[in-house]
Amino acid sequence: MTKTILVIGTYDTKDDELQYICGRIASLGGKVLSMDVSVLGDPAEATDISKHDVAKAGGSTIAEVIALGDENAAMQVMAAGAAVLTAQLHAEGRIDGMLALGGTMGTDLALDCAQALPMGVPKVVVSTVAFSALIPADRLSPDLQMILWAGGLYGLNSVCKSSLSQAAGAVLGAAQAVEPPAKSRPVIGMTSLGSSCLKYMKLLKDPLEERGFEVAVFHATGMGGMAFEALARQGYFAAVLDLALPELGNLMVGSVANAGPDRLTNAGARGVPQIVAPGCADLIDFAGWQDIPPAYADRPFHAHNRLIKSSGLSPDERRALVRDIAARLRAAKGPVHFLMPLGGVEEWDRPGDVAHDPDGLAAMTDEVRREMTGAVQLTEVDGHINDQVFADSVLAILDGWIADGTLNPAVRRVTP
Repeated sequence: MTKTILVIGTYDTKDDELQYICGRIASLGGKVLSMDVSVLGDPAEATDISKHDVAKAGGSTIAEVIALGDENAAMQVMAAGAAVLTAQLHAEGRIDGMLALGGTMGTDLALDCAQALPMGVPKVVVSTVAFSALIPADRLSPDLQMILWAGGLYGLNSVCKSSLSQAAGAVLGAAQAVEPPAKSRPVIGMTSLGSSCLKYMKLLKDPLEERGFEVAVFHATGMGGMAFEALARQGYFAAVLDLALPELGNLMVGSVANAGPDRLTNAGARGVPQIVAPGCADLIDFAGWQDIPPAYADRPFHAHNRLIKSSGLSPDERRALVRDIAARLRAAKGPVHFLMPLGGVEEWDRPGDVAHDPDGLAAMTDEVRREMTGAVQLTEVDGHINDQVFADSVLAILDGWIADGTLNPAVRRVTP
């Protein structure tokens, strides 16, 4: 089937560039639905969705937007409207992907539109600040593609055509090639890290599949946690094994390797059964190219590779993190079971290894006993998180839920 791409941009000032993109998509056999998000000017030719449509979807009019007298405030209204319309167009089956073009203003708007679409719908943003540190991690959709708009700040030329043509091919090719998530088996979402740090996924995947589940494992290094939360928010999972929580510790101390403020909330809000553990919740992750801040210089340290390195949380920070985790879990509408491995929470948290901190682990365990009460069930595991006994404990809880009807391996959750 012919795929239709939503092409978003300010058609008053970037008409040549946007029309070039639309032409490239058409030449490759795709269709285009154009959305104008400009404010002051008008495009040379009418777009499929006008700036007036966008302003109305944002709860305003173009006259009112102009009257704001501030381009930042104006573009935020247009961003809200564009995101609403993007979601609506996809829900109506009118688009198969989106491509947006912009500088910092257009990129700001484009990120909202991308987040309005579910995972699996191709999203490409051509931006003058692609991959820039100016873009906070929580603004990025998990499956967003970005291409630098090189040489295109003012005027169409051979340099920027290289970027624009690649973007046109990328979004149309993705729309043609994407394989939507299968719905044949209920899916368990699991968080983990690389197997040098957390190994339970190797012990759990086969037994979970033998029980009739599909298993999707997410790398809890920021973007992986965002993808996990996005699917949990959509009701995609039958149950979650949220066993790696470093992103919450990173969020607490301000590290960029976080998954946003809604981490550990979306499965609970949907009533999805959760098994949770503090895997790697003893470490803070820093970008490998940055110096460790002086406040963490005397703590346990592990250089994982050139992209990421970790330092340890203090006992008091671990207690604060546990309180935050417990508060998020207590808000859940479905069953929650917390597992506390008494022998350590990641591979380097073993006697004699670089991140082993008996006082920190004791503080974490003590706070878990204080906080994981009431609706949050607690099981203490006499072993390390990477030991077989931990995996067996996870499976025992899951089997109990299957036995009492909380979880049915034959029934996939329905996404509204």
